[in-house]
Amino acid sequence: MKNFTVLGAGIMGHGAAQLFAQAGKNVRIQARRESSLEKARELITNSLKIMVEKEMLTGNDMDQALARITYTTDLREAIQDTDFILESIPEKLELKLDTYEIIESVVSDKTIIASNTSTFPLKELTQRAKNPERFIITHFFNPPQLVPIVEIARFEKTAENVVQTTYELMKEIGKSPVVLKKEITGFIVNRVQVAFLRECFNLIEQGVCTAEDIDIAVKGSMGFKWAFCGPLESQDLAGLETTKAMVHNIEQELSNTREVPSFLKEMVENEEFGIRSNKGFYEYDDFGAKAIHTRDDHFLDLLKLQQQKAKKENAVPAVK
Repeated sequence: MKNFTVLGAGIMGHGAAQLFAQAGKNVRIQARRESSLEKARELITNSLKIMVEKEMLTGNDMDQALARITYTTDLREAIQDTDFILESIPEKLELKLDTYEIIESVVSDKTIIASNTSTFPLKELTQRAKNPERFIITHFFNPPQLVPIVEIARFEKTAENVVQTTYELMKEIGKSPVVLKKEITGFIVNRVQVAFLRECFNLIEQGVCTAEDIDIAVKGSMGFKWAFCGPLESQDLAGLETTKAMVHNIEQELSNTREVPSFLKEMVENEEFGIRSNKGFYEYDDFGAKAIHTRDDHFLDLLKLQQQKAKKENAVPAVK
């Protein structure tokens, strides 16, 4: 598989396109507006420059990656002779269905069609598909060029070779893929994240602590450990008898609400959207530019460390 197409030039689209290009693939990015493509080109270039500065890539690596990417507003041109399509367009079902109809009228039967959606199940996405067996979900996380995980979701009609090919491809571009054994709303990460956030919101509502207190506590505990030792492995290392006692003592006190907390509703009603409005749980004066730069800088340092660790673990021992 050498020719790839990314539909959508937003945060997820341009980041995924960068990954494919870094892995030696020819990539076409398609968007409806030239301005979106120009923004994507700028973001990809800046991202690669930072990786060169951090010595994660060479200048030649960067130049070659940029040379592999082409940009177009023409959907049919973007999908011509492509092996793999990543759809990352707005989460509007009719728009996706219409796009898939055009795709299937152009591409070969062997082309894999992947969606980055975390909203729609494949049963809905393929309701008008001629070849539903070639559809799959590859759910990247923001920013996709930095966050290692990709959740792969299939459904009963997805062909086994499509699952395997997609899994191997995600590994080839440097991701840590997981394949869901069955499709479920929210997949793995968002389900765990929402359950976690529910208790965070509960602590704030009860006046136990502030949002900043929670962030400090989590970054210095689970956040510190889980990057290299996940939540279940951590329990093995701590001892499951301790885990059993902790769960028994605390679970009855945890929130089990199924409602969005009132303070979060009020924040959204007051247009406190986070970086988009310069105010959320924190206040910003640059639409989050500084916060995003700081976050990505830390992500790159962690990614570099993880890559060095993996390279060391996979190194062939020297012959004595």
